[in-house]
Amino acid sequence: MNPVIGADGSGSTLRGAMVAAGRGEVREEPLEHRYKELTIAPDAGGRHAFDPGALHIWPRGGYMLIALPNVDGSFTATLFLAAEGGPVSFAGLGSGAAVRALFAAEFPDVLPLVPDLEAQFAENPTGRMSTVYAAPWHVGGQALLVGDAAHAIVPFHGQGMNCAFEDCRVLDDLLSPGREWAEVFQRFDELRREDTAAIARMAVENYTEMRDTVRDPLFALQKELSLELERRQPHRFIPRYSMVMFHDEIAYAEAERRGRLQSVLLEEATRGRGSLGDIDLNALEATVVSRLTPVSAPAVRG
Repeated sequence: MNPVIGADGSGSTLRGAMVAAGRGEVREEPLEHRYKELTIAPDAGGRHAFDPGALHIWPRGGYMLIALPNVDGSFTATLFLAAEGGPVSFAGLGSGAAVRALFAAEFPDVLPLVPDLEAQFAENPTGRMSTVYAAPWHVGGQALLVGDAAHAIVPFHGQGMNCAFEDCRVLDDLLSPGREWAEVFQRFDELRREDTAAIARMAVENYTEMRDTVRDPLFALQKELSLELERRQPHRFIPRYSMVMFHDEIAYAEAERRGRLQSVLLEEATRGRGSLGDIDLNALEATVVSRLTPVSAPAVRG
């Protein structure tokens, strides 16, 4: 009998059937924040309202607005906000006037670009976000979960689809003539657990960074320092965000581990410092060399 591979998303029917049959467990950790998408139309000449080569973020501490460019000259703006908890929450924005007042106070440069703000806010759905933990991901050699069906994550690192593609690559690497499906599925489960758990944690952490931490002058200094260290030691010091987003040769768990080590270095180096000029960069570079091994490609899995 051919096995069933479920790549049917965070609300997976196959996962539900496995749980209902007593062959697995699932735990969903909902984020207390929700999101709503709004469209920023192109200008009269069909051009983008902002630089289309950048991700635009309006961090406001407990919430944020972001905008991503589309090929037609528009932007998709997404408001991330607490579901409940006072006037600055989706529950608190009970009228069009309240929505417009929020944008006028917190996003005044965006407000003129969304003249139909109230209508869009009322008509567009409010989305939910969750992290899904399932175990096991397989039933013998009969069924296997991959992608969001196995390990859905919140979107703040933009890695949900990439993580699913990695699942496919790892699964493909495990396939060989004569190998039993049960063995393949068990090994897949073992190989992917650590990395998928790591990106789930980092995605939640990145939300806090995007909406809040980026406003801290110390964060700006550490970001500047991390770029300088990457310039000096590009094979040893790579900012965690870059490891996750731009280095597919670095596994998620390794990015998380190296990120923790680098964070300690940055905290030590910037403690009591106000600018890059206050830091002995040559001494810090020597510390990087002594504490961080060069990045290497992951070992072949099988």
